[in-house]
Order: sequence, then C-alpha cells, then structure tokens
Amino acid sequence: MSILDNLKIALSTSICLAFVLLNGAAQPASAQSPVSGGIAAPARKPINTDASDASAVTASSSRQQPNERYSIGPGDVLDIRVYNRPQLSREAVRVDGRGFIRMPLIDGEIRAACRSEDELAGDIYARYQKFYRRPHVDVFVKEYNSAPVAVIGAVNNPGRFQLQRRVRLLELLSFAGGPSDRSGARVQIAHTAGTSICKSQATEETPGAAQTGGSELHDLEETLRGDESANPYVQPGDIVTLPEADQAYVVGNVLRPTALALKEPTTVTRAIAIAGGTLPDTKNSKIRIVRQPKGSTTKTEIIVDLQAINKRQAEDVALQANDIVEVPTASGKRFLRSLFGGVVPVVTQLPVQIIR
Repeated sequence: MSILDNLKIALSTSICLAFVLLNGAAQPASAQSPVSGGIAAPARKPINTDASDASAVTASSSRQQPNERYSIGPGDVLDIRVYNRPQLSREAVRVDGRGFIRMPLIDGEIRAACRSEDELAGDIYARYQKFYRRPHVDVFVKEYNSAPVAVIGAVNNPGRFQLQRRVRLLELLSFAGGPSDRSGARVQIAHTAGTSICKSQATEETPGAAQTGGSELHDLEETLRGDESANPYVQPGDIVTLPEADQAYVVGNVLRPTALALKEPTTVTRAIAIAGGTLPDTKNSKIRIVRQPKGSTTKTEIIVDLQAINKRQAEDVALQANDIVEVPTASGKRFLRSLFGGVVPVVTQLPVQIIR
C-alpha cells in the first residue's frame, strides 16, 4: 500500500472521530440526566448564588397563604434564633402590651405585633446586616396568648379558643361542635377591644369588617354553606354568639306537649303535627292561640278552627315568638267517655246468675 493510501485512511479516521465527538456534545442536557426506573430524572436547576439577601430569612409559615398566617400579638412568647450567633439568639421573648420587643445590638424597639413569623424575622435580619454579613434569622411563636376568641349560645360545645392561625367563622363553629337544635337563624360576631392594635390590618385584609367595638350579623344558613360574605375571618378578641331561636308552645290535648323552635315559618297545624297530633275528644273548632308580643303585657287570643283549615276554608295562622297553642277537650265527650269507662268495668265484675 502506497504512502498516499495510508494518508487517505488516516484522514478518514480523523474525520469520523471528530464527527462522533461533535455529535455527542450536541445532545441536550436532559438526556445526560441520571435515569431511575427507566424514567429520566428532570435536570436540576442551578443554584443561584446571586440570590437576594432576603432568601436567608426562613420561616415555616411561609408555606401558608399570606392571609392565613398567624399574626403575632401582645402576650405571645417568641423564640428568636440567629444562626452561629448564640450571643444574639433569644428564647422566651415576650411581646409587650404595645406589641414591641427588644434585641441585642439593635437600638430602640422592634414592632412584632400584627406581623407573621417570617415578616418579623426579615425585619431583624435587615437590622443585623450592619453588623454581620447575611445573618440567618428564624422566629418561632413558642406560646400563643394574643388571639383568644369565644363561642357562646346555642352551640354544642361552647368555650374559649386560642388561635394559632387565622380561622374563618365556619371553621370556628365546627370546633365548637356546630349549632345545636335550639339555634336560631342568625350568628353574631362582637368585636372587642382586643383587635385595636391590628385594626388597620384587619380592615385592609377583610373588607367590610366591623370596626373595634362593633358587631356583625350573618345568616347562619349562608355561613354553613360557606358563602364568603357570611364566612369572614375571626379577629382576636371576637365573641361569636348563636342566639337561641324564638319558641312557641303547644299544650293541651295533644300526644306530646312541647316547645317548638321557630327556625322557619311555622303554622298552627304544623305545630300540632310536630306535637304528635290531637288526641280523641279534641274540640277542633276551638283551638286557642294566646299571643303576647315582646315587650308588652297585653295578651290577645286567636280562635282557630282546625277542621275549617283542613278543608281550606280558613287561614292557617303563622305562629310568632312566645305563642301558646292550647288544644282544648270537648268536655261533654270526655264526660261520656269517662262515664262509660267507669260503668263498663263495674258491670263486668257483677256476679252472673242463671235464670231457668
């Protein structure tokens, strides 16, 4: 083989090797990622070493939605840790009544109230930057003392609750066992002075919220449906009340004399049906409703003919709060029934003589 042929072979080999190397370098980065279980693992994003200083501040509450984070308040106890700076870290720092705390090397007070854990950590971090490069600050609430609420009235488990995060009205009612059978159709939220420090924040985050010292009234059915307009965030210091429903009473010649909760419009025939219906010897044409309006000492009587109502010849009267439905007995029929009831047993007990 001539020298020219050897040169041609060497040149062809070099060209092929260069092509293979260039083709391998052109493969996408994802194809070079490690493979696990036959599925290519996604390529990792490079770590941004030039990230802003704020990335050094961490808090567990950052995973929550901003409007659901717990706001620190007066009386809360905090743990504040500065990484690798034990002389700056503090345990059991109590937020004073005005909502402020103090930290070493920092002149003046630091506002803690109405801030989340990560927001307060960010403020402390910014203040320590003049002394240290990128200090890592963590803030944790050790004791929750600033957000008490109460649920009273017609609920199954009334009581006081200490909030550790923002809670809506419906969720708070569920913690109180939900409405009882005696509950009415409204739920009231009374705002006390406990919300004064964060009043501006609460008004901003919850448009339409009542000011300190005011109250809100919501339809209970809408709240239980979760309608946003009737399911606001509860503020620290709120007192939630479920008033009992107005009542009417059914007495007299019925199966179960009872008190009825007027949660919805209730007529006299429905009230009697709930009481188990009338018993024998009832004077259906003389059903009496004794009515005394609230705040009045005057009583009025309404005579109702149950038979006429059943025949749609008379109006079925709607009951009002404190109405007394009295179902009378036909005295004549009862007398005859009691007479026969007493005579028949006596007759059956007489001796029997046979006449032949």
